[in-house]
Amino acid sequence: MRLNIGIDGPVGAGKSTVADAVAARLGILHLDTGAMYRGLGLTALRRGIDVQDEQAIIDLCNSLKFTVSHEADGQHTFVDGEDLTGLIRTQEVGMAASTVSRYAEVRKAMVRLQQQLAAETDMLLDGRDICTTVLPNATAKIYLTASAEERARRRWLELQKKGSDEPFEQVLEEVKARDDQDMNRPVEPLRQAEDAVLVDSTNLNFEQVVDAILAIVEEKRHG
Repeated sequence: MRLNIGIDGPVGAGKSTVADAVAARLGILHLDTGAMYRGLGLTALRRGIDVQDEQAIIDLCNSLKFTVSHEADGQHTFVDGEDLTGLIRTQEVGMAASTVSRYAEVRKAMVRLQQQLAAETDMLLDGRDICTTVLPNATAKIYLTASAEERARRRWLELQKKGSDEPFEQVLEEVKARDDQDMNRPVEPLRQAEDAVLVDSTNLNFEQVVDAILAIVEEKRHG
């Protein structure tokens, strides 16, 4: 039986970095599904396509080929053969990704690809609808979160390291806006699956979060 693990949670909860570490400790692959939506969002922005134009985004999605590879430094996300990994982590792309992910036909296409990848090998997937839609029968399901203020603080510190002078208050408002959009979209909104285990990282350091998730996985596998 495949070992499939799902981690859902809001923006800034640290899903991708935690998932990388958990997958590495377990010796399985990690698929960052959010990067796929970010790749679509970035492509739309580059081409001047209005992300609010649902049909235009659906047409764009259906015209693109999304692939991922796992390198020594983590997942690389490709759109039509171009590696977009280093370009998709901006606030603008994040909001575009949140917008395009609202569209049912876009989600159907992405979910099909994600399920196909997870069926091929043991894999950890993180995103916003992994436990509820993509992997409803996952071995272990985790909902990773933290307070909006803590998530904004982490994002603000990341931005500072990159030379940004964006004030904390603005980052906090962006986090809250993203939460509102993700949790209230009409198609597969972000929510904690009934059988997902909650991990609140507000007062935990990185290693404590990783250890907590590994303990949950171990219990689900052998408990």
